[in-house]
Amino acid sequence: MDSLHHVPPLATLSALNRAELEALLGELFGEVATLKQTVAELREEIARLKGLKGRPNIKPSGMDQGTAPPKPPTQGKQTGRGKVTPRVKVEEEVIRVEIPRGSIFKGHEPFLVQDLVISAKATRYLRERWITPDGRAILAPLPQGIDGHFGPELRRFVLVQYHQGQSTMPRLLALLRSMGVAISKRQLVRLLNENHDGFIAEAQDVLRAGLETSPWVSVDDTGARHAGKNGFCTQIGNEWFTWFRTRSSKSRLNFLDLLRAGHTDYVLNDAAYDYMRDQGLPATTIARLKAEPEMRFSDQTAWQAHLDRLGFNALKVTPDPVKVATEGALWGSVQAHEFLCDAVVLSDDAGQFNIGRHALCWVHAERLVHKLDTFTDQHRAAQTRVRSLIWDFYADLKAYQLQPSQRRATALRKRFDRIFLRPTGFVTLDRLLARLHDNKAELLMVLERPEIPLNTNVSENDVRSHVTRRKVSGGTRSDIGRDCRDAFLSLAKTCDKLGIALWDYLGSRLKVAGHAIIEPLDHYVRARLRPA
Repeated sequence: MDSLHHVPPLATLSALNRAELEALLGELFGEVATLKQTVAELREEIARLKGLKGRPNIKPSGMDQGTAPPKPPTQGKQTGRGKVTPRVKVEEEVIRVEIPRGSIFKGHEPFLVQDLVISAKATRYLRERWITPDGRAILAPLPQGIDGHFGPELRRFVLVQYHQGQSTMPRLLALLRSMGVAISKRQLVRLLNENHDGFIAEAQDVLRAGLETSPWVSVDDTGARHAGKNGFCTQIGNEWFTWFRTRSSKSRLNFLDLLRAGHTDYVLNDAAYDYMRDQGLPATTIARLKAEPEMRFSDQTAWQAHLDRLGFNALKVTPDPVKVATEGALWGSVQAHEFLCDAVVLSDDAGQFNIGRHALCWVHAERLVHKLDTFTDQHRAAQTRVRSLIWDFYADLKAYQLQPSQRRATALRKRFDRIFLRPTGFVTLDRLLARLHDNKAELLMVLERPEIPLNTNVSENDVRSHVTRRKVSGGTRSDIGRDCRDAFLSLAKTCDKLGIALWDYLGSRLKVAGHAIIEPLDHYVRARLRPA
């Protein structure tokens, strides 16, 4: 009943004319459709928790593909797949044939065959033991790359199959045993989760490199189960790197903490105070923070103690001064470490991502119009007309990115107002357009920064790998298992974007014999993103 509080009483309804009644009826239909959508979402959540099949996904609007420029027609004969170039050394073997006497040799006809050799191998190293004259024991060291009772090739195979091949642990265990490897479930879990601090640290370094040098980052989150509880995995990345992190919350505090990229300090600086003012924290409260000489705090304990000394926890006002001040200090830490100094954060309009220079995804914005329920021919015509205008505008924004100019930017801003402030006669659609118009600065950030994308497709593609892992294996149990899953998915996606084979990367890190030399991934990220 709360959604119908604006409906006039019956005595007033009788005084309305036909047009006003139709408008009111359309608005009520919109309210009912919203309630139906809420009920459907709740039913889907209940079905998911019960392990039942959920509702089908809605077909995408196709705006991004529909506004792409047509591909130029190919001239002449269609080319084939191209020459096959193996990534390994090609061995040559001459095949001879019985020939009649007097035949003339005309060389060789090459025929390339690629094959894979998979076999289990067990080596017992007999390590010499010596006792020196002075009583010291000397034991011959193991070959490079040997760490434990499973060799580097096996460890590489396990990590690739699990994280890139998205195999489950029972299937991987069965595969290894069928190949002749004597391994238990517990040993396989140790190969996946133990002694991977170096990989976790490298994934953290990739995030720091991306935040330091990127002109923009795209962010998103998805559900994740850990320790039997629902959580959230946050993605941060762009065209050259990807980073995942699973936490129990997806609040803005959590997002700001992730943007610190492993640092634990809280910093009060101009960026922090500007954030507090933007969030409505009173000037007198900010002045109390400024009056103190201490501006940097090593960790959360020190920061909370500082707020206790200033009496912030005793304040029962809105907005919550502890929450806003903490968010500001976190943002101050992000800026103090020179992360996202002039970068744009691109999101799907989730509130926790509205940080710093913020831009919105046009595909998600148009999807709201696409999914709007219509009830009359007038409503459907208005929806179709508005979608057509948005598609044309989106195509012109793509053209602007190729040839930006101040004159075209001014014209596009005026055209944006005409599209999103136009009355359509469809009350629910008019409200939606007004809400989108309130996001004008974020939707038109591309006019100031033509290099940023118009959509969050990068994040959507990145998150898909994490969703697949979740569907295949469910959640994680231990903290180290969660951290390893996030780190290896981050490294696998980053390698893919940098054009580095994950097989080669793991071979380099695990010291496999004859491995390729792969530098730390953050070096490649900085080289890609650093301006020329």
